[in-house]
Order: sequence, then C-alpha cells, then structure tokens
Amino acid sequence: MTLEYYQLHAQDFFSATVNVDMASLYAPFLERIPAGGRILDAGCGSGRDSKAFLQRGYAVEAFDATAEMVALATQHTGLPVRQMTFSDVDVTARYDGIWCCASLLHVRMQALPEAMERLAQALKPDGVWYVSFKYGDGERIKEGRHFTDLNEQALEALLTPLTDITLIRHWITEDKRPERTEMWLNALLVKSP
Repeated sequence: MTLEYYQLHAQDFFSATVNVDMASLYAPFLERIPAGGRILDAGCGSGRDSKAFLQRGYAVEAFDATAEMVALATQHTGLPVRQMTFSDVDVTARYDGIWCCASLLHVRMQALPEAMERLAQALKPDGVWYVSFKYGDGERIKEGRHFTDLNEQALEALLTPLTDITLIRHWITEDKRPERTEMWLNALLVKSP
C-alpha cells in the first residue's frame, strides 16, 4: 500500500520535499561525524538530504524502496541510489552516520525492532544515528500510506532492546513544510564505542 503510493506519486512527492530546508536538523547530526565520514541515507526519498551531505564533503550511500523514487533520487544526487528496504540492510559497522528522516515511520510497529537492529548493526562504534517519526502513538493509514507514530515513551521502548545504542537527545519540531502543521519527534542516537 505505502509502496504503491510512492510509485504512483513519486514526482509529486519529490517536488513537495526536494527543496525543504533541513539545515537545522543536519547540524546536530553532522557535528558528530568525522570529515569525509560515510553516511547512509536510509529511505532517502527525493535524495535531498543525500545531496546536502555530499555537498558538505561526506561519503554518502542511499536507498529507497520504490523504483520511481530511486530513479528521481539518483538523477537528483548523481549517486547510485539502491532500491531496497530496511530488511535488506545487511552490513556490519560500515557507517559513521545513519540518517532516517521520515522513513522508518512507514515500517509497521511489529517490524520496527528488526529494522532498528539491522541499522544498529550497520553503524560503526561511536557512530551517530538520526531518526524522525510523526509525533503520536500507534499505527494509522492516511492517504494510502501506513504510518507508525511515536511519542517519547514509545521511542524509548523501541530502543530498549538495542543495548549498544544510547539516546543522546530527542526533541519535537513543527513540519518544515509551511503548508503542514504536523509535529515530529526527532532523536539522535549513538552507538557505544
């Protein structure tokens, strides 16, 4: 259902998100990544964030779940964006940073622990990980897409099994798109050395 939405609406989604200014969210994430460090943009959508990280000198890998978004992100970034899902992540200690901006929120609650475990494994010791979810509690369908919304308590419960991952901070922001009024739960995580 969610994948079909992005296949059908890829160009509209790209156009609506590619120019959103995310610099205030990049700052706390990038300050913890060494110059030239390797970042995974997991569920990259338009490729907006991948391109921003590339322009700042980082080595970037990116993936998205639908062929249409992969094609648009590849065109936008010049990167060989891969078509895959969180369940396809199968590397160990590869990334200095993992960026999950508005992507994990499409994973069903029952599948989130495995996705989080795979991403945690892919992160290097001392690596930093950014996640964002629409602020709320529970799962819902909206306009043909599945959302798993989290509040602070649900996020902490999700992180509890990941014994080598520590929550550094979480904060709530308004949607960066001026026409939207939704609130977002942002979190910065770090992997133990």
